[in-house]
Amino acid sequence: MNEKKTCFVVMGFGEKTDFETGRKLDLDKTYRIIIRPAVEEAGLECVRADDIVHSGVIDRHMYEQLLHADVVVADLSTSNLNAIYELGVRHALRPNTTIILAEREFRYPFDITSLVIRPYTHLGAGIDAEDAEVARKTLVEALEHLTAETEPDSPVYTFIPTLNAPFLGDAPAGADAADGETTSGAANEQTLGVLMDTFLDARASEDWAVAIALLGSIKALKPSDAFVVQQLAVATYKNKLPDVATSLDRARDILSDLVPDSSNDPETLGIWGAIHKRLWEVRRDRDDLEQAVRSYGRGFNLKDDHYNGINFAFMLDVRAAETSGDDAIADRVWARRVRERVIEKVEAQLNEVAPNKAAAIDPADRFWLRATLVEAYAGTGREHEADALREQAEVDAPEPWMRSSLDEQLMALAALHAPTNRPPTT
Repeated sequence: MNEKKTCFVVMGFGEKTDFETGRKLDLDKTYRIIIRPAVEEAGLECVRADDIVHSGVIDRHMYEQLLHADVVVADLSTSNLNAIYELGVRHALRPNTTIILAEREFRYPFDITSLVIRPYTHLGAGIDAEDAEVARKTLVEALEHLTAETEPDSPVYTFIPTLNAPFLGDAPAGADAADGETTSGAANEQTLGVLMDTFLDARASEDWAVAIALLGSIKALKPSDAFVVQQLAVATYKNKLPDVATSLDRARDILSDLVPDSSNDPETLGIWGAIHKRLWEVRRDRDDLEQAVRSYGRGFNLKDDHYNGINFAFMLDVRAAETSGDDAIADRVWARRVRERVIEKVEAQLNEVAPNKAAAIDPADRFWLRATLVEAYAGTGREHEADALREQAEVDAPEPWMRSSLDEQLMALAALHAPTNRPPTT
Protein backbone atom coordinates (compact mmCIF):
# COMPACT_ATOMS: atom_id res chain seq x y z
CA MET A 1 0.00 0.00 0.00
CA ASN A 2 1.40 3.37 -1.02
CA GLU A 3 2.09 5.86 1.73
CA LYS A 4 -0.19 8.90 1.55
CA LYS A 5 1.48 11.99 0.09
CA THR A 6 1.87 15.01 2.31
CA CYS A 7 0.98 18.65 1.91
CA PHE A 8 2.73 21.13 4.17
CA VAL A 9 0.86 24.43 4.70
CA VAL A 10 2.78 27.58 5.56
CA MET A 11 0.72 30.56 6.68
CA GLY A 12 -0.03 32.76 9.62
CA PHE A 13 -2.52 31.52 12.20
CA GLY A 14 -5.12 33.17 14.35
CA GLU A 15 -6.23 36.75 13.66
CA LYS A 16 -3.64 38.79 11.79
CA THR A 17 -3.75 42.43 10.71
CA ASP A 18 -2.98 43.23 7.09
CA PHE A 19 -1.02 46.46 7.62
CA GLU A 20 -1.40 47.44 3.95
CA THR A 21 -5.21 47.64 4.25
CA GLY A 22 -5.82 47.73 8.02
CA ARG A 23 -8.14 44.69 7.78
CA LYS A 24 -8.08 41.86 10.32
CA LEU A 25 -8.25 38.37 8.82
CA ASP A 26 -8.90 35.16 10.76
CA LEU A 27 -6.41 32.89 9.00
CA ASP A 28 -7.50 29.88 11.03
CA LYS A 29 -10.83 30.10 9.19
CA THR A 30 -9.01 30.11 5.87
CA TYR A 31 -7.24 26.93 6.93
CA ARG A 32 -10.33 25.17 8.33
CA ILE A 33 -12.81 26.19 5.63
CA ILE A 34 -10.68 26.28 2.46
CA ILE A 35 -7.20 24.79 2.65
CA ARG A 36 -7.49 21.67 4.81
CA PRO A 37 -10.73 20.38 3.20
CA ALA A 38 -9.23 20.90 -0.28
CA VAL A 39 -5.99 19.12 0.62
CA GLU A 40 -7.83 16.16 2.12
CA GLU A 41 -10.24 15.96 -0.86
CA ALA A 42 -7.20 15.76 -3.13
CA GLY A 43 -6.06 12.71 -1.13
CA LEU A 44 -3.09 14.28 0.70
CA GLU A 45 -2.22 14.39 4.38
CA CYS A 46 -2.40 18.00 5.58
CA VAL A 47 0.11 19.46 8.06
CA ARG A 48 0.17 23.14 9.00
CA ALA A 49 3.36 24.92 10.06
CA ASP A 50 2.22 25.76 13.59
CA ASP A 51 1.59 22.06 14.25
CA ILE A 52 5.36 21.53 14.49
CA VAL A 53 6.84 24.87 15.57
CA HIS A 54 7.70 25.17 19.26
CA SER A 55 9.83 28.35 19.33
CA GLY A 56 10.33 31.60 17.43
CA VAL A 57 13.16 30.10 15.42
CA ILE A 58 12.53 27.95 12.37
CA ASP A 59 13.91 24.55 13.33
CA ARG A 60 14.95 21.23 11.86
CA HIS A 61 11.40 19.86 11.56
CA MET A 62 10.28 22.91 9.60
CA TYR A 63 13.17 22.58 7.17
CA GLU A 64 12.50 18.86 6.76
CA GLN A 65 8.88 19.59 5.82
CA LEU A 66 9.90 22.29 3.36
CA LEU A 67 12.36 19.88 1.76
CA HIS A 68 10.44 16.60 1.81
CA ALA A 69 6.71 17.48 1.60
CA ASP A 70 5.21 16.32 -1.70
CA VAL A 71 3.32 19.62 -1.98
CA VAL A 72 3.61 22.94 -0.15
CA VAL A 73 0.71 25.39 -0.01
CA ALA A 74 1.82 28.88 1.04
CA ASP A 75 -0.79 31.48 2.03
CA LEU A 76 0.86 34.90 1.95
CA SER A 77 -2.19 36.84 3.17
CA THR A 78 -1.42 39.84 5.42
CA SER A 79 2.14 39.76 3.97
CA ASN A 80 3.08 37.28 6.69
CA LEU A 81 6.88 37.38 6.94
CA ASN A 82 7.26 33.81 8.17
CA ALA A 83 5.19 32.48 5.27
CA ILE A 84 7.16 34.52 2.72
CA TYR A 85 10.44 33.33 4.26
CA GLU A 86 9.34 29.68 4.19
CA LEU A 87 8.16 30.05 0.59
CA GLY A 88 11.64 31.29 -0.34
CA VAL A 89 13.21 28.27 1.36
CA ARG A 90 10.86 25.90 -0.50
CA HIS A 91 11.59 27.54 -3.85
CA ALA A 92 15.32 27.13 -3.25
CA LEU A 93 14.95 23.46 -2.25
CA ARG A 94 12.35 22.10 -4.69
CA PRO A 95 11.81 22.96 -8.36
CA ASN A 96 8.05 22.26 -8.36
CA THR A 97 4.90 21.25 -6.42
CA THR A 98 4.45 24.57 -4.61
CA ILE A 99 1.11 26.42 -4.62
CA ILE A 100 0.73 30.05 -3.52
CA LEU A 101 -2.50 31.55 -2.23
CA ALA A 102 -3.38 35.03 -1.02
CA GLU A 103 -6.50 36.95 -0.04
CA ARG A 104 -7.70 39.07 -2.97
CA GLU A 105 -6.52 42.39 -1.47
CA PHE A 106 -2.97 41.13 -0.91
CA ARG A 107 -0.46 43.61 -2.36
CA TYR A 108 2.36 41.78 -4.04
CA PRO A 109 5.97 42.66 -3.19
CA PHE A 110 7.90 43.40 -6.38
CA ASP A 111 10.04 40.25 -6.18
CA ILE A 112 7.03 37.89 -6.41
CA THR A 113 4.91 39.61 -9.07
CA SER A 114 6.00 36.97 -11.60
CA LEU A 115 4.63 34.08 -9.51
CA VAL A 116 1.23 32.46 -9.96
CA ILE A 117 -0.75 33.47 -6.85
CA ARG A 118 -4.27 32.06 -6.55
CA PRO A 119 -6.65 34.58 -4.90
CA TYR A 120 -9.52 33.88 -2.54
CA THR A 121 -11.99 36.18 -0.78
CA HIS A 122 -11.98 36.74 2.97
CA LEU A 123 -14.55 39.04 4.56
CA GLY A 124 -12.49 39.71 7.69
CA ALA A 125 -15.01 38.45 10.21
CA GLY A 126 -15.71 35.34 8.15
CA ILE A 127 -15.70 33.74 4.72
CA ASP A 128 -18.79 33.57 2.51
CA ALA A 129 -19.89 29.97 1.86
CA GLU A 130 -20.03 30.42 -1.92
CA ASP A 131 -16.61 32.10 -2.02
CA ALA A 132 -15.18 29.31 0.12
CA GLU A 133 -16.62 26.63 -2.20
CA VAL A 134 -15.08 28.29 -5.26
CA ALA A 135 -11.71 28.60 -3.54
CA ARG A 136 -11.80 24.94 -2.38
CA LYS A 137 -12.59 23.64 -5.87
CA THR A 138 -9.84 25.77 -7.41
CA LEU A 139 -7.32 24.50 -4.86
CA VAL A 140 -8.35 20.84 -5.33
CA GLU A 141 -7.85 21.18 -9.09
CA ALA A 142 -4.46 22.80 -8.57
CA LEU A 143 -3.37 20.06 -6.16
CA GLU A 144 -4.47 17.24 -8.47
CA HIS A 145 -2.73 18.85 -11.42
CA LEU A 146 0.43 19.71 -9.52
CA THR A 147 1.15 16.23 -8.17
CA ALA A 148 1.54 15.04 -11.78
CA GLU A 149 3.43 18.14 -12.99
CA THR A 150 7.19 18.12 -13.66
CA GLU A 151 7.71 21.67 -14.95
CA PRO A 152 9.36 24.00 -12.40
CA ASP A 153 7.17 26.49 -10.57
CA SER A 154 10.14 27.75 -8.53
CA PRO A 155 11.76 30.91 -9.95
CA VAL A 156 15.12 29.65 -8.63
CA TYR A 157 15.05 26.56 -10.85
CA THR A 158 13.41 28.45 -13.71
CA PHE A 159 16.19 31.03 -13.92
CA ILE A 160 19.02 28.66 -12.92
CA PRO A 161 18.08 25.56 -15.00
CA THR A 162 21.44 23.86 -14.34
CA LEU A 163 20.74 23.72 -10.59
CA ASN A 164 20.22 20.23 -9.16
CA ALA A 165 17.60 19.76 -6.46
CA PRO A 166 18.83 18.12 -3.23
CA PHE A 167 18.77 14.32 -3.05
CA LEU A 168 15.47 13.42 -1.36
CA GLY A 169 15.63 9.72 -0.55
CA ASP A 170 17.66 6.60 0.09
CA ALA A 171 19.66 4.83 -2.59
CA PRO A 172 17.50 2.38 -4.68
CA ALA A 173 17.18 -1.14 -3.34
CA GLY A 174 20.16 -3.26 -4.30
CA ALA A 175 22.33 -0.26 -5.13
CA ASP A 176 25.74 0.05 -3.54
CA ALA A 177 25.40 2.31 -0.50
CA ALA A 178 28.69 4.02 -1.14
CA ASP A 179 27.69 4.78 -4.74
CA GLY A 180 24.37 6.21 -3.57
CA GLU A 181 26.10 8.45 -1.08
CA THR A 182 28.60 9.62 -3.66
CA THR A 183 25.87 10.49 -6.19
CA SER A 184 23.64 12.29 -3.71
CA GLY A 185 26.64 13.96 -2.10
CA ALA A 186 27.86 15.32 -5.44
CA ALA A 187 24.40 16.65 -6.29
CA ASN A 188 24.05 18.32 -2.91
CA GLU A 189 27.52 19.83 -3.17
CA GLN A 190 26.62 21.38 -6.51
CA THR A 191 23.37 22.69 -5.06
CA LEU A 192 25.20 24.11 -2.07
CA GLY A 193 27.75 25.78 -4.31
CA VAL A 194 25.10 27.52 -6.40
CA LEU A 195 23.08 28.53 -3.34
CA MET A 196 26.17 29.90 -1.62
CA ASP A 197 27.22 31.91 -4.70
CA THR A 198 23.70 33.33 -5.00
CA PHE A 199 23.68 34.17 -1.28
CA LEU A 200 27.00 36.03 -1.59
CA ASP A 201 25.54 38.04 -4.49
CA ALA A 202 22.45 38.87 -2.42
CA ARG A 203 24.62 39.90 0.52
CA ALA A 204 26.76 42.13 -1.72
CA SER A 205 23.63 43.91 -3.00
CA GLU A 206 22.18 44.12 0.55
CA ASP A 207 19.11 42.09 -0.47
CA TRP A 208 18.75 40.68 3.01
CA ALA A 209 15.35 39.04 2.49
CA VAL A 210 16.72 36.96 -0.37
CA ALA A 211 19.89 36.26 1.61
CA ILE A 212 17.82 34.94 4.52
CA ALA A 213 15.78 32.63 2.26
CA LEU A 214 18.92 31.26 0.62
CA LEU A 215 20.62 30.71 3.97
CA GLY A 216 17.55 28.86 5.17
CA SER A 217 17.92 26.49 2.21
CA ILE A 218 21.64 26.06 2.84
CA LYS A 219 20.96 25.39 6.53
CA ALA A 220 18.51 22.65 5.56
CA LEU A 221 21.38 20.89 3.77
CA LYS A 222 24.04 21.77 6.37
CA PRO A 223 22.13 22.13 9.67
CA SER A 224 25.24 22.05 11.88
CA ASP A 225 27.42 24.44 9.88
CA ALA A 226 28.47 27.32 12.17
CA PHE A 227 29.19 29.69 9.27
CA VAL A 228 25.63 29.31 7.96
CA VAL A 229 24.13 29.98 11.40
CA GLN A 230 26.40 33.01 11.84
CA GLN A 231 25.48 34.47 8.46
CA LEU A 232 21.77 33.83 9.04
CA ALA A 233 21.97 35.78 12.30
CA VAL A 234 23.78 38.67 10.58
CA ALA A 235 21.36 38.81 7.64
CA THR A 236 18.40 38.67 10.02
CA TYR A 237 19.42 41.71 12.06
CA LYS A 238 20.53 43.64 8.98
CA ASN A 239 17.11 43.03 7.40
CA LYS A 240 15.51 45.14 10.17
CA LEU A 241 12.06 43.60 9.61
CA PRO A 242 9.42 43.82 10.88
CA ASP A 243 11.35 46.33 13.01
CA VAL A 244 14.89 46.75 14.29
CA ALA A 245 14.28 45.40 17.80
CA THR A 246 12.41 42.30 16.61
CA SER A 247 15.03 41.50 13.97
CA LEU A 248 17.73 41.71 16.65
CA ASP A 249 15.79 39.42 18.98
CA ARG A 250 15.42 36.90 16.17
CA ALA A 251 19.10 37.12 15.31
CA ARG A 252 19.96 36.54 18.97
CA ASP A 253 17.72 33.46 19.03
CA ILE A 254 19.33 32.09 15.86
CA LEU A 255 22.88 32.56 17.12
CA SER A 256 21.97 31.02 20.48
CA ASP A 257 22.25 27.62 18.75
CA LEU A 258 26.04 28.12 18.86
CA VAL A 259 25.98 28.74 22.66
CA PRO A 260 27.86 32.10 22.58
CA ASP A 261 28.17 32.32 26.37
CA SER A 262 30.61 29.40 26.38
CA SER A 263 31.85 29.52 22.77
CA ASN A 264 35.53 29.81 21.94
CA ASP A 265 34.82 30.85 18.34
CA PRO A 266 35.85 34.51 17.88
CA GLU A 267 33.45 34.86 14.92
CA THR A 268 30.47 33.76 16.99
CA LEU A 269 31.55 36.04 19.84
CA GLY A 270 31.96 38.97 17.46
CA ILE A 271 28.44 38.56 16.04
CA TRP A 272 27.02 38.04 19.54
CA GLY A 273 28.70 41.27 20.56
CA ALA A 274 27.32 43.08 17.48
CA ILE A 275 23.76 41.95 18.25
CA HIS A 276 23.97 43.15 21.85
CA LYS A 277 25.68 46.38 20.81
CA ARG A 278 22.69 47.15 18.59
CA LEU A 279 20.20 46.01 21.22
CA TRP A 280 21.87 48.47 23.61
CA GLU A 281 21.43 51.24 21.05
CA VAL A 282 17.73 50.40 20.66
CA ARG A 283 16.71 49.63 24.26
CA ARG A 284 19.47 51.09 26.45
CA ASP A 285 19.38 47.98 28.63
CA ARG A 286 22.58 47.81 30.69
CA ASP A 287 22.67 44.00 30.38
CA ASP A 288 23.08 44.34 26.61
CA LEU A 289 25.93 46.80 27.07
CA GLU A 290 27.75 44.47 29.45
CA GLN A 291 27.13 41.47 27.19
CA ALA A 292 28.61 43.33 24.22
CA VAL A 293 31.70 44.33 26.23
CA ARG A 294 32.22 40.76 27.46
CA SER A 295 31.68 39.14 24.07
CA TYR A 296 34.02 41.42 22.14
CA GLY A 297 36.58 41.26 24.94
CA ARG A 298 36.58 37.48 25.05
CA GLY A 299 36.83 37.23 21.28
CA PHE A 300 39.78 39.64 21.26
CA ASN A 301 41.58 37.81 24.06
CA LEU A 302 41.11 34.46 22.31
CA LYS A 303 42.39 35.48 18.89
CA ASP A 304 43.98 38.91 19.24
CA ASP A 305 41.97 39.83 16.12
CA HIS A 306 41.26 43.31 14.81
CA TYR A 307 37.46 42.93 14.47
CA ASN A 308 36.76 42.00 18.06
CA GLY A 309 39.51 44.33 19.25
CA ILE A 310 38.24 47.50 17.59
CA ASN A 311 34.67 46.81 18.71
CA PHE A 312 35.83 45.94 22.23
CA ALA A 313 37.56 49.34 22.44
CA PHE A 314 34.43 51.09 21.15
CA MET A 315 32.16 49.42 23.69
CA LEU A 316 34.58 50.28 26.49
CA ASP A 317 34.19 53.91 25.44
CA VAL A 318 30.41 53.47 25.42
CA ARG A 319 30.50 52.09 28.94
CA ALA A 320 32.81 54.92 30.05
CA ALA A 321 30.23 57.42 28.79
CA GLU A 322 27.60 55.74 30.98
CA THR A 323 29.69 55.83 34.16
CA SER A 324 31.96 58.27 35.96
CA GLY A 325 35.03 58.51 38.15
CA ASP A 326 37.63 55.73 38.28
CA ASP A 327 35.47 53.24 36.37
CA ALA A 328 35.11 55.58 33.41
CA ILE A 329 38.81 56.47 33.43
CA ALA A 330 39.76 52.79 33.56
CA ASP A 331 37.57 51.96 30.56
CA ARG A 332 39.04 54.88 28.57
CA VAL A 333 42.59 53.79 29.32
CA TRP A 334 41.77 50.18 28.52
CA ALA A 335 40.14 51.21 25.23
CA ARG A 336 43.23 53.17 24.20
CA ARG A 337 45.54 50.24 24.95
CA VAL A 338 43.36 47.87 22.93
CA ARG A 339 43.40 50.28 19.98
CA GLU A 340 47.18 50.57 20.18
CA ARG A 341 47.41 46.77 20.01
CA VAL A 342 44.99 46.74 17.07
CA ILE A 343 47.11 49.33 15.23
CA GLU A 344 50.21 47.21 15.78
CA LYS A 345 48.48 44.08 14.45
CA VAL A 346 46.79 45.65 11.42
CA GLU A 347 49.81 47.68 10.31
CA ALA A 348 51.86 44.46 10.39
CA GLN A 349 49.26 42.65 8.29
CA LEU A 350 49.06 45.40 5.68
CA ASN A 351 52.83 45.75 5.55
CA GLU A 352 53.19 42.02 4.86
CA VAL A 353 51.00 42.37 1.78
CA ALA A 354 52.26 45.69 0.41
CA PRO A 355 55.79 44.66 -0.72
CA ASN A 356 54.49 41.58 -2.52
CA LYS A 357 52.04 42.65 -5.21
CA ALA A 358 51.28 39.01 -5.99
CA ALA A 359 50.10 38.35 -2.45
CA ALA A 360 46.44 37.42 -2.47
CA ILE A 361 44.12 39.46 -0.26
CA ASP A 362 40.38 39.61 -0.66
CA PRO A 363 39.17 43.18 -1.43
CA ALA A 364 36.63 43.00 1.39
CA ASP A 365 39.31 41.85 3.84
CA ARG A 366 41.57 44.68 2.73
CA PHE A 367 38.77 47.21 3.23
CA TRP A 368 38.03 46.01 6.77
CA LEU A 369 41.70 46.05 7.71
CA ARG A 370 41.94 49.66 6.54
CA ALA A 371 38.61 50.62 8.12
CA THR A 372 39.75 49.15 11.42
CA LEU A 373 42.99 51.07 11.22
CA VAL A 374 41.11 54.30 10.42
CA GLU A 375 38.96 53.86 13.52
CA ALA A 376 41.94 52.94 15.69
CA TYR A 377 43.87 56.00 14.50
CA ALA A 378 40.84 58.23 15.15
CA GLY A 379 40.34 56.73 18.59
CA THR A 380 43.94 57.42 19.61
CA GLY A 381 44.04 61.01 18.36
CA ARG A 382 45.92 60.34 15.10
CA GLU A 383 43.39 62.24 13.03
CA HIS A 384 45.64 63.13 10.09
CA GLU A 385 46.53 59.47 9.49
CA ALA A 386 42.90 58.48 9.93
CA ASP A 387 41.68 60.97 7.30
CA ALA A 388 44.29 59.96 4.73
CA LEU A 389 43.61 56.23 5.07
CA ARG A 390 39.84 56.70 5.22
CA GLU A 391 39.79 58.28 1.76
CA GLN A 392 41.77 55.38 0.31
CA ALA A 393 39.65 52.75 2.06
CA GLU A 394 36.33 54.20 0.90
CA VAL A 395 37.45 54.49 -2.73
CA ASP A 396 38.39 50.80 -2.76
CA ALA A 397 35.34 49.52 -0.82
CA PRO A 398 33.91 46.58 -2.83
CA GLU A 399 30.34 47.06 -1.52
CA PRO A 400 28.55 50.40 -0.85
CA TRP A 401 27.25 49.38 2.59
CA MET A 402 30.83 48.99 3.80
CA ARG A 403 31.48 52.72 3.31
CA SER A 404 28.29 53.69 5.12
CA SER A 405 29.13 51.30 7.95
CA LEU A 406 32.55 52.96 8.42
CA ASP A 407 31.04 56.46 8.26
CA GLU A 408 28.42 55.61 10.91
CA GLN A 409 31.01 54.07 13.22
CA LEU A 410 33.33 57.08 12.97
CA MET A 411 30.45 59.46 13.71
CA ALA A 412 29.52 57.41 16.78
CA LEU A 413 33.16 57.37 17.92
CA ALA A 414 33.46 61.14 17.50
CA ALA A 415 30.34 61.62 19.63
CA LEU A 416 31.79 59.39 22.37
CA HIS A 417 35.07 61.31 22.36
CA ALA A 418 33.40 64.71 22.47
CA PRO A 419 34.48 66.71 25.55
CA THR A 420 31.05 66.37 27.18
CA ASN A 421 31.40 62.59 27.20
CA ARG A 422 34.86 62.47 28.78
CA PRO A 423 35.06 61.60 32.48
CA PRO A 424 36.59 64.07 34.89
CA THR A 425 40.30 63.60 35.49
CA THR A 426 40.28 64.73 39.10
